[in-house]
Amino acid sequence: MFESPAYAQAAGQAGASSGAAFFVQMIPLLAIFVIFWFLLIRPQQRRMKQHQALIAAVKKGDTVVTGGGLVGKVTKVEDQHVEVELAPQLRVRAVKSTLSDVTPLGGSKPAND
Repeated sequence: MFESPAYAQAAGQAGASSGAAFFVQMIPLLAIFVIFWFLLIRPQQRRMKQHQALIAAVKKGDTVVTGGGLVGKVTKVEDQHVEVELAPQLRVRAVKSTLSDVTPLGGSKPAND
């Protein structure tokens, strides 16, 4: 109301260039997101898929480590559970998703061979 037409014209011109400035300011944020994607998010997703495949492939005789740190041999496999023998005549049931590591039946070669 009390502004002169000159101020109104200057504000209109600044609005046209502010759209370009907005995109220029967004470029570093997009670059950071892309870096995070390739360095953090993508490798974690790949590791999750490998772990899920490892858990799905559990079979009788495999050695497993549970999330609580218990190490045992798989004696029975069901859809959602596995039966793990921790010691002779000591068997517990564990939920498959709580397994943190699976070593196949043959095991791995010793490190010094």
